[in-house]
Amino acid sequence: MGEGSPDRNMLLEVTAGAGLTVWLTGLSCSGKTTICRAVAERLRQRNLRVEVLDGDAVRQNLCKGLGFSKEDRDENIRRIGYVAHLLTRNGVIVLVAAISPYRKTRQQVRDLIGPLVEVYVNAPLEVCEQRDLKGLYRLARAGKIQAFTGIDDPYEPPLAPDVECRTDIESIEESVNKVLAAVDACFTRRGRGTRVTSAKATAPR
Repeated sequence: MGEGSPDRNMLLEVTAGAGLTVWLTGLSCSGKTTICRAVAERLRQRNLRVEVLDGDAVRQNLCKGLGFSKEDRDENIRRIGYVAHLLTRNGVIVLVAAISPYRKTRQQVRDLIGPLVEVYVNAPLEVCEQRDLKGLYRLARAGKIQAFTGIDDPYEPPLAPDVECRTDIESIEESVNKVLAAVDACFTRRGRGTRVTSAKATAPR
């Protein structure tokens, strides 16, 4: 297909030293991890240096002693933010998928990291509950899990995200393309040596 085909998507080849964090925030089961992995796959097709920080995996390994109080949630996000900061300043594109429910803490990690694209993965609560194969929302509504985001603990949506992915009405490919376009625009604004090329879309598994 031609360069302008809607079935082809924009990818980047970034010069050495250009780092960036893409921070995906949203309710549990909104689609953060699915989008994150698909974006990572597309960027790695261009031989870019990419690392994925998944909130659940980081909590199990780096933040194992933390609970789910507001203080512990904030500390969890700060730790993820610090790791993302170290990787970003060393030329890595970091993809973070974490609920990160509080605006103030998200702003703190943005201030720390610097070059950051905030992606609001937006799906209505009822849709997230329908997708919840682990039954965590059901347990939270039954009172068996306390301080569950979206049920008895607040989620503060971004007021002006760089990207909003409406995963209840968009395909995964549409959401991924939005994120890739924002990454492209970020590097272009920064004036780094980038070359935009085309590649066949790869459906996430």
